[in-house]
Amino acid sequence: MLFASGLLGNIAASAQGQASAFSPALDTLPLNQIQVIGSHNSYKKPIDTALFKIIQQQKPKAVMALDYEHIPIPEQLDMGLANLEIDVYVDETGGRYAHPKGLEMEKDVKGLPPYDPDQEMMKPGFKILHVKDWDFRSQYLTLKACLADLKKWSDTHPRHLPIFITLEPKDQFTQVDFDKLDQALIEGLGRKKILVPDDVRKNHERLGAAIKEEGWPTVAQSRGKFIFLLDAKGEKEILYVKDHPALRGRVLFANADPGTPEAAMLFRNDSKDQLKEIQELVKQGYIIRTRADANTWEARNNDYSAFEAAKQSGAQIITTDYYKKSTHFPSNYQVEFEGGAFSRKNPLFSF
Repeated sequence: MLFASGLLGNIAASAQGQASAFSPALDTLPLNQIQVIGSHNSYKKPIDTALFKIIQQQKPKAVMALDYEHIPIPEQLDMGLANLEIDVYVDETGGRYAHPKGLEMEKDVKGLPPYDPDQEMMKPGFKILHVKDWDFRSQYLTLKACLADLKKWSDTHPRHLPIFITLEPKDQFTQVDFDKLDQALIEGLGRKKILVPDDVRKNHERLGAAIKEEGWPTVAQSRGKFIFLLDAKGEKEILYVKDHPALRGRVLFANADPGTPEAAMLFRNDSKDQLKEIQELVKQGYIIRTRADANTWEARNNDYSAFEAAKQSGAQIITTDYYKKSTHFPSNYQVEFEGGAFSRKNPLFSF
C-alpha cells in the first residue's frame, strides 16, 4: 500500500507539473495579465564541497549566499517553471575562463568531478557561469549548449507556455558583443521560437505606444516561444540600445526607464520596498520581473514576506532559488502558487 500510495503521489505530481507547464486556461490572456514563477541563476550547480570550505574560512557571509543549486533546466521546465535566468560571459578567442582559481586551490582533493572534459571552455563563444574562479560549476559551460537543450525541449513540447529568460551580461560587453549575442540566440533557437521587441512594437514608433494601443500578444499567440530580457543598466543597456531606437532589430527587451521608447519589460527586484511602484508599472502595461528571495536569506528564515509582496504586486515574473526545498540546509521554504502551480492569472487584473 505504501508503494502504491507513493506511486500515485508521483503520478499526481507529474500530472500537476505538466498542467502547470501548459496551462490552457491562460490562453486568451495577454502576456501582461499572467503571473509566473521561475528560477534564479537557473544553470547553477553547487560549489565543490572542498572549495566551499576554503572560501567559507575567508568569506563566510559571502559564500553562504551562494549555497544553493538547481535541478537540470529541462526538469525545471517540465515542472512548469516559465522563467529562467542565465549569466553570459564574453570569450572571443576561447580559454578565458578555462582555468578557475578555485580548481587550483582544491587540486589535491580526490574524487572531484571533471570540470571541462570536452575542452568546451577553450573554444570561442559565450560562456555560462555564476562567479568566475569560485562559483563556476554550471549545467552548461557554453550558451550554445544551453540553447541546444532549450530548443530540443521546446521542439518536444511545441505548445508550452512562453518562457521568459533573463540574460545578465557579465564582465565587459561591447556593442559588437551584443550583436553577436543576438545572433547566437537566433542561431541557437531559430527566429520563429523567439518573441522579439519588433513583434510587439509592430509599426509604432515606441514600444510603450504599441502596448497601450494594441496590447501584448496573448499566451496562445506566444506558445512555443522564448522571450529574452536584458538584465543590465548603465553602459551595457546604453550599448545594447545604441543604433536600435525602440529596440528595432534587437532580440532582447532592455531594462529601460519607464516612458522611454525602449521600455516594455522592466526589473524591480525588491518586491517589498518597490511594491507600490511595481503595481503602478503593471497597471501601465509593463511586464515586471521581481524576486521572491535572494542570497538564501528567506529560505534560511522561512520568510515568505517577499514572495507574498511579489504576488500582490502583480509582477508578471517572480524568480526564486526554491521552487523545491533546499537540500543544503534544513528549511521548509518553497515557492509556488496555490495548488503547486507555477503560473496563474495575474491577481492585479479583474477577470
